Amino acid sequence: MDRVLQQPGEHPDRTMELTRRMFLHKSLLAGAAAGVTSAGWFPWLNTLDLAFGAEAFKFVWVSDSHLYPKTLNTRFVDKVTRAIKEVQAMSPPADFLIYGGDLAQLGDPVELDLGAEILKEVTIKKVFIPGEHDWYLDMGVKWEKLFGKSSWTFDHKGVRFIGLDTVSRGPDYWTAKKMTPKERMGHMATLDGSVAGAWAGVGRDQLAWLSTTLSNWPKNKPIVIFSHNPLYEYYPPWNFWVRDWREVHEVLTPFTNVTNIHGHTHQVLYNEIGKVRSIGMLATSWTWPYAPEGVPTLTKCKVRVDPGDPFDGVGWSKLTVGAAEKIENDYVMWRKDILGEAPWDSACADNANQILSPRLADRQWPYYGAYK
Repeated sequence: MDRVLQQPGEHPDRTMELTRRMFLHKSLLAGAAAGVTSAGWFPWLNTLDLAFGAEAFKFVWVSDSHLYPKTLNTRFVDKVTRAIKEVQAMSPPADFLIYGGDLAQLGDPVELDLGAEILKEVTIKKVFIPGEHDWYLDMGVKWEKLFGKSSWTFDHKGVRFIGLDTVSRGPDYWTAKKMTPKERMGHMATLDGSVAGAWAGVGRDQLAWLSTTLSNWPKNKPIVIFSHNPLYEYYPPWNFWVRDWREVHEVLTPFTNVTNIHGHTHQVLYNEIGKVRSIGMLATSWTWPYAPEGVPTLTKCKVRVDPGDPFDGVGWSKLTVGAAEKIENDYVMWRKDILGEAPWDSACADNANQILSPRLADRQWPYYGAYK
C-alpha cells in the first residue's frame, strides 16, 4: 500500500511540512530528536504544523464524552464541563467549536439533552457531527432535532470545512434479529464489531455529495474534513476505520491540502496516506489502548493512564491557524507528562508484540494483486 500510495509527487503539499523551528522546539521538549518517517511521527508530537488559510484564527475540538444520566455517573459530566469551561476561557476566543460525536453513551434523550445543556455554555459558533452512541437508539431522530443535519459544509477564512457522517450507514442486522431499539443500541455501544459488523462507512450517497461539495474548490486550497471515525483503515475489529475509505481517498486525490480530524479512537494518533493527513483526537471520557495489530509500529506512546485519576489521559484539542498560513494542533491534556519514555511506563508496552498485517481494504480492493 505504501509503495502504491507514496508515489513521487504523491505527498501533502510541501508547505504543510513540519517546520525546522517546530522540529527543534519539539525535539527539545521531548529531550531527543526522534526520526520522522512515513510510518508515523504519531504520537511523538502533540503539535502539528500544516499550511492553511491566509487569516489567523482558532477553532477547538471536543468529543467522545459518553454521557450517562447524572443519576448514574457524573465523572464524565465533570470532565466535559471542565473542557467547555476551558474553551470559554480562551482569550481571544476560538472562531468555532466542533463537537466530534459520542456525546451520549446509549443515545438516551436524557443523555443528549444533558450534553446539549452543557454545550449551551459555549457562546461561539458550534457545529456537530454524530457518533454511533448518539444515533442507534432512534436512528438519529433526537440528534438531528438538537443539532441539525449530520453532514454539512462551510467556508471560513480560506478553508473549506466539511462535516462527514461516518456512523449512520451501518448495514441493517437488527431487523432480521427482531431487536428492540435498546438492544440495537446496546450492540452498537460495544467496541468490537462481532455483532454489528463493519458499521462505519460513508456510503455512496455521501461520497457523491462530497465530490459535488469539492467540485468548485481549488485543488491547492485547504480542506478540513471532520469525521467521527478515521477515514483510513486503522483497526477494523473496533471499527477504527470506514469500510469505504479507499473510495473517500479517490474523491480527495486531486487535492493537495487535505486534513481529516477524527474522534472515536480516544487517543493521540497521526496518519498520512498519499496527500491526506489524519489526526486522531482525545476523548473527555476515557482513553483507549492502542490497537494490537494492523497498524505501523508506534514510535512514541502515551504514558499509561493512572486509574486513580479520572482526568488522566483525556482532554480536548485547540487548533490555531497562524498568519503564516500554519495550523497547530495542541492536545489539551490535564496530565503534562504524556509521553512514555520507558517500556514499563508506556502504553506501547501493552502491544510490544504488535502484529502488522495487510489491511482488509487492500485485500478486498480489485487491484490488490498488483501490489500486494
